[in-house]
Amino acid sequence: MHCVIVAQVRRLEGEHLVMIVVIDSGVANLRSVANALRHLGAEMRIAQDADGLDGAHKIILPGVGAFEAGMKRLRECGFVGALAKYVEQGIPLLGICLGMQMLFERSEEMGDFEGLGLLPGKVVRFPQGQKVPHMGWNQLIPHTASPLLRGIAAGDYAYFVHSYYAHAQPEDVLAGCEYGITFPAVVARGSVYGAQFHPEKSQGTGLQLLRNFLQM
Repeated sequence: MHCVIVAQVRRLEGEHLVMIVVIDSGVANLRSVANALRHLGAEMRIAQDADGLDGAHKIILPGVGAFEAGMKRLRECGFVGALAKYVEQGIPLLGICLGMQMLFERSEEMGDFEGLGLLPGKVVRFPQGQKVPHMGWNQLIPHTASPLLRGIAAGDYAYFVHSYYAHAQPEDVLAGCEYGITFPAVVARGSVYGAQFHPEKSQGTGLQLLRNFLQM
């Protein structure tokens, strides 16, 4: 079972090879993520299991669909403990959409399920009466300056598809978005980052965020 895709990116300022590992959570459109990384100069290859994280300089965890299914695959592939180890070592980790939600402690999506626990907080459903999923283009509201948001301005549009959002700690929210309520669109704590929107589908805004992550 193929569990990760590894991208190797040669940095512009020298010959140092930066290895980017993209985790296959079993509930992600890896083709879109891979295409976006290739557009930014990434060379892709596939690893078999959590051992494929060896030597990673950056890790990306994408995902769409159900929280429980994504966490089940991460456990089966041995990524839960491995990710905790890499984050402890300061390796940058970026979660995308469901991947961002799985970074948190728990989710109430179709039950009560444990997440990776790398960020404090819980994933909850949009308030009753709000149309779900929240799908389409919406504007970002930056809260805190961060290298991850370099070149991304207030009002820039990103593409969202989700029915649940992260109830995060205020100090962890880099940018928000309005959809009935203000919810976290970009989060960060230490070397752990998350984007609720899909950078790989968000054209210039999304490519800028991925470029920032690769260059950080």
